[in-house]
Amino acid sequence: MKARVHVMLKNGVLDPQGEAVRHALGSLGFAGVEGVRQGKVIELDLADGTTEDTVRDMCEKLLANTVIESYTVELA
Repeated sequence: MKARVHVMLKNGVLDPQGEAVRHALGSLGFAGVEGVRQGKVIELDLADGTTEDTVRDMCEKLLANTVIESYTVELA
């Protein structure tokens, strides 16, 4: 089984990487980009029988800093 975890900074948390990307896009001539949020994707190969609750527990304990980040889990 595979799981994909999307981790993003929560709204209201400053995102300097996203801001750098926004400025770079403007410098390259891409007008109209008003905001960029940078995140990460973590792909997990899991043993059969691993539950979504287990993946969420992994996120809460290690994969995401839940004070400043939110996450979503996709199982395949």
